[in-house]
Amino acid sequence: MILENRVAIVTGAGSGIGRAGASIMAREGAHVVVADINVMNADETVREIVASGGSAEPLVLDVTDDRALEDGIAAIAARHGRIDILHNHAGAQVAGDLEQVAVAGFDKSWALNVRAHFMAARLVMPLMTRAGKGVILNTSSSSGVLYDREMIAYTTTKHAVIAMTRQMAGDYAKFGVRVNALCPGWVDTPFNEPFIAQMGGRDAIESYIADKVPLGRWADVSEIAEPILFLVSDRSSYMTGQILVVDGGETVV
Repeated sequence: MILENRVAIVTGAGSGIGRAGASIMAREGAHVVVADINVMNADETVREIVASGGSAEPLVLDVTDDRALEDGIAAIAARHGRIDILHNHAGAQVAGDLEQVAVAGFDKSWALNVRAHFMAARLVMPLMTRAGKGVILNTSSSSGVLYDREMIAYTTTKHAVIAMTRQMAGDYAKFGVRVNALCPGWVDTPFNEPFIAQMGGRDAIESYIADKVPLGRWADVSEIAEPILFLVSDRSSYMTGQILVVDGGETVV
């Protein structure tokens, strides 16, 4: 198992891509801390991992609450003595163009999609630098490299994640810490509901994906979990500051 004896924190691991990423890390031997704001979702992910023979524990918190995040990460570090992997995945999709998006929605997007990533990385980095190794994976989006119709809050924050990832990578490579970003495309999870509603419903989004994505379909979460495993494991040991786009070819056209 390629992650044996490693401790991983995955935020937003209670559902969707986060759950799939947490599960594949556990399958490969990591002890996974399932961080999520929803206690039922976090517990369900943990149950699924344990039922499959893996090791996991829940960490229920709002990642935009600095004190809760600091206390949660400190507790994990004290209990396990190490944090080898941090996957910053928790995020929000807020629809609207410049004039339509609520300012509060823009602020929420920044707090969750960017600032919470920054804070979690800031809190684990001393442990990783002292160990001389560690991996941070930040979830951006194909919207971090593309125009995304009337989604200014989402695209702005996801572009920012890429810039932040590159900056972290450059600053901390000398300490043996790798930092990369994952840019998923269209993955069929409830996360996309704001954009689906904006597009006019399920039929409209299916037509949009068929037209815009060369592979002509959504991704399944399992197709994003494998790239996550690659990025947090030693399979990508000479890779840092990079952006892995997994989007069915959308950025090609």
